[in-house]
Amino acid sequence: MRAIRKFDEFIKDNVVKKQSADKSRAEFLIKESENSYTNLLEKIQKIKLNDANANDFVKSCYDILMELIRAKMLLAGYNASGFGAHEAEVSYMRVLEFDEKDVQFADQMRFFRNGMLYYGTILDKSYAEKVIYFTKRIYSKLKQMH
Repeated sequence: MRAIRKFDEFIKDNVVKKQSADKSRAEFLIKESENSYTNLLEKIQKIKLNDANANDFVKSCYDILMELIRAKMLLAGYNASGFGAHEAEVSYMRVLEFDEKDVQFADQMRFFRNGMLYYGTILDKSYAEKVIYFTKRIYSKLKQMH
């Protein structure tokens, strides 16, 4: 897996466009992320994580984080669309001043999620546990940002 590009490159390539801040759409995404995060915590308590449901947990975690990152982008007047949009959203974590190791782990999640959706990638319980831990940590950081 190659290193993720810098956010400015996505702007240059028109994957990310500058626009007016979209507060209502951002608020919707924040609420969706909050609901999904609550559901994730309930699932963790009620359903035992195993190899058979690991993909479901990883997809949920990825979506929760990307909804919050997308909301931050919309509030700052950025919108990513088309080929490379998900990579651009992960790259935006650098703008939000996340550590490079966190950006790289989020990009790995993006890569594996894409693999699940299009190539039949199957993840295991061990990886899902790492993703859940990462999600809890990054979710709280994203929520604390103003």
